[in-house]
Amino acid sequence: MSRRSGILEFAVLGLLRESPMHGYELRKRLNTSLGVFRAFSYGSLYPCLKTLVANGWLTEEPGNTAEDALSAPLAGRRAKIVYRLTADGKEHFEELLAQTGPDAYEDETFAARFAFFGQTSRDVRMRVLEGRRSRLEERLEKMRASLARTRERLDDYTLELQRHGMESVEREVRWLNELIESERVGRDQRRPGPPAPERQDATETSGGRTAHRGESSRPDPSEDTAT
Repeated sequence: MSRRSGILEFAVLGLLRESPMHGYELRKRLNTSLGVFRAFSYGSLYPCLKTLVANGWLTEEPGNTAEDALSAPLAGRRAKIVYRLTADGKEHFEELLAQTGPDAYEDETFAARFAFFGQTSRDVRMRVLEGRRSRLEERLEKMRASLARTRERLDDYTLELQRHGMESVEREVRWLNELIESERVGRDQRRPGPPAPERQDATETSGGRTAHRGESSRPDPSEDTAT
C-alpha cells in the first residue's frame, strides 16, 4: 500500500469514528477539514472504502435520511450507502494513532495525523511533533549548506526562491516549538499539586463567640455586664 493511499484510509477511519457518513459527505469532510485531500476524487475514495469494508473495518448500510435524499442527485446512487466504523475498525484506527515512526511526520502524512491529535494521547502527540521538528531541522541545515555553496552562482530570483523556502521551514519549526512547549506546560499543569487549604467560614473571637464571614467580630453591646 502506498503512503498516499495509507493516509487516505487513516483519514477515512478517523472521520467515521466521529459518526457514520456516506461517500459524498466523506469527500466533503476530506476537502474542507483536511485540506491535504483536496486533490482526491471519488475515483480514489470509493476503492479505499471498498478495501476498508473488505478488511472488516467498515460496514455498508442503506441510508434513508433526508440528508441522503438531498445529496443523492449530486453523488449518484452511491450516496445512499452509509459507511459505519466496526469494532475492528476502531481498534485498527487506534493502532494507527499510536504509531510515531517517520510515516507519522513526513510531508505527505503529518497534516492528516495532526488533524486527529484530539483523539491522540499526549505522549504520542509529543513524539510526532518532536519527530517532525527534528526532520525539518535536518532539512533546514541542508538548505543553508546548499545555499552557502551555490550563492555566488545563483541569479537574484533563484536566490530569493531558496530564501523563501528556508523561511517557510523556519516558520514551521517555530510553530512546532510553540506546540511542543504547550504540550509540556499542559502536562505540568495536570500534575497533582499540594492540597488546597481548607476554607474557613468561621473565626473564633476572644470572647468565645463565632464570627461568620462578613460579620464583625466586635462584642455585642447587649452582652456587656454593667459594673
